[in-house]
Amino acid sequence: MRTQFTHELIALTEDLTRMCRLAHDAAERVADALVDADLTATYEVFAFDEQLQKMYGACEARTVVLLALQAPVARDLRHVVTAIQIAGELSRIGWLISRVAQQVYRSYPKHVAPQQIMAILAAMCGLAARRTERAGEAVAGGRQDADAGTATQPMEQLHHQLHTALGNSTEPTDTAIDIALLGHNLERCVDHTDRIDRLIRFLDTGIPPTAQSSDDPE
Repeated sequence: MRTQFTHELIALTEDLTRMCRLAHDAAERVADALVDADLTATYEVFAFDEQLQKMYGACEARTVVLLALQAPVARDLRHVVTAIQIAGELSRIGWLISRVAQQVYRSYPKHVAPQQIMAILAAMCGLAARRTERAGEAVAGGRQDADAGTATQPMEQLHHQLHTALGNSTEPTDTAIDIALLGHNLERCVDHTDRIDRLIRFLDTGIPPTAQSSDDPE
């Protein structure tokens, strides 16, 4: 029985790692879709999100079976509960990136924003991609790498740059609102990776996400 449970936990971790890879690939391709007004990349993002949602459903079903039939305790229970929460965060990332791709689709063949603003959106996509890649490494290893801090601009700074650029632009109000929503969706993607960081730390240390301070070592 214990061997079966261990195999199921390994399979669950592998599924979560694949979900992280899908989220990473979606973030990379949505950057291509935005910058190049590329419909092929847009459709690929939709496909990545569809796969993510299917895998989320499979992970949810697997965790329900583990909880119902194996009755895990202590760290094993923490592992199962954390896994379904991480899967939920990744599902939301896929949904948000798909919303960005939808805006590209609706704007085609035009770009969703002028060039100077597009550069900021591309940087936001790049940060989301790097953070989901980092999340995948943490999920696979079961803990955060202490040296995995990013040397890139924080999302808050990029978000401020976006709003400043929009304030200085001559875009119509409805277009500016759409662009601001794109930035908001990308910012939320990184928020969800922050949540994954905290869940992995919880799995590793037992400290609940709500009890972790922002300056805790990752």
